Amino acid sequence: MPKNIQIAVVGSGYVGLVAAVCFAEMGHDVICVDNDERKVKALQGGDTLIHENYLPELLQRYRNTKVRFMSDLAEATRECEAIFIAVGTPQSETGDADLSYVEAVACEIARSITSYKVIVEKSTVPVYTNEWIRRAIERNGVARDLFDVVSNPEFLREGTAVADFLHPDRIVVGADSERAAAVLGGIYAPLTEGTYYQRADAIPGSCGPTAKPPLLNTSTKSAEIIKHASNAFLAVKISFINAVANLCEATDANVEQVAIGMGMDARIGPKFLRPGIGYGGSCFPKDVAAFRSVAEQLGLDFSMLSEVEKINENQKKRFLSKVRTALWTLRGKKLGVLGLAFKGETDDIRESPAIDLVEMFLAEGCSIKAFDPAAMERTAERLPAGPKLSYVESAYAAADDADALLILTDWAEFATLDLKRLNTTLRYPIVIDGRNLYDPHVMLENGLTYISVGRPSAIPPREH
Repeated sequence: MPKNIQIAVVGSGYVGLVAAVCFAEMGHDVICVDNDERKVKALQGGDTLIHENYLPELLQRYRNTKVRFMSDLAEATRECEAIFIAVGTPQSETGDADLSYVEAVACEIARSITSYKVIVEKSTVPVYTNEWIRRAIERNGVARDLFDVVSNPEFLREGTAVADFLHPDRIVVGADSERAAAVLGGIYAPLTEGTYYQRADAIPGSCGPTAKPPLLNTSTKSAEIIKHASNAFLAVKISFINAVANLCEATDANVEQVAIGMGMDARIGPKFLRPGIGYGGSCFPKDVAAFRSVAEQLGLDFSMLSEVEKINENQKKRFLSKVRTALWTLRGKKLGVLGLAFKGETDDIRESPAIDLVEMFLAEGCSIKAFDPAAMERTAERLPAGPKLSYVESAYAAADDADALLILTDWAEFATLDLKRLNTTLRYPIVIDGRNLYDPHVMLENGLTYISVGRPSAIPPREH
């Protein structure tokens, strides 16, 4: 049986909190450290703070027993064998990842090391960060044989992060010492040996006792690059299909048919070939910029990523133009908005193209009624309600007497609206869908003018 390992996770955000409860679910004892006392108390009381499937159940199961929350990093360092750094690495003005939080944590850990520790990069960081963490710890007087620094990147999708953690496509461990690699191997043994999947109460997913996730051992630098390269490649794929969608619009082709044809090629695959209003969130925009910045610092031309960023930004402007074309003018128009989070099944609004579009429409003189199943509270902190912006309790309330309804986030519930009711609720039966959630023919049958991305518009015939 895999052994129980004492683990500290520094940071209680989307990555840190998910990692902490999942390590507990795998059988380890975990201390989750955050310097925000308010967050620590909320987590101790059972508040997950973020919207994530399975997180409330696991937090309720393990909080204050197999997962303890505290602000004392020194105590956590002394107690634990492996310390995962999962603090924020926000994008700086130059596009670099701001590693000041990672450095501060590394220095604080160093002051409490008295026995061998494995320091694990879990935050998304550029190549060479491992070396800088090692130097920071050594500069604080820690002997080289008392620690190793490992890169263990996460590949989690918000909304399905718990299932992604426990049912990963792969586990990447970048370690330059066998001793450190063995510790990480022990941590992930319940998954790689399949014992976790034999439990009756295991979180369901794609892995199982006979379909165990592979563990890939690499150098630290390779692991760091794998994370950034993976996210940059997915951003390239999204931007490529968005560029193809624009070509389809110009030629009256259907991008969804094109995407199906492309995705049938096993070398390409169907995933991430969904056009829309652009990618967002805490990872893709930041990681593309950081990956490009690292290449530039090393004297390499990675201008392809600049084009990816440009296409992504232009998708929002193109959507604004679609709405303007449908309504002729924007000033004074009343718009219903469905979706504020950067994607469905999360309350995360970081770099959300939906939020950017709301701001753009407000600047154009529109008034907006917005609904999102999870992200309205966070959005209201950034965009307070006022005469031109209100937050409502349902999709139909957003559509009520609106000149058009805009779908900006791919929540599943937005794809199953009562279209007859929608037609009579809207002032004008116009739906402009930035996520292609509906079949244009079905919208047409329900009397709705339907405009989407990369597909011919559906416009009911005029009655004589």
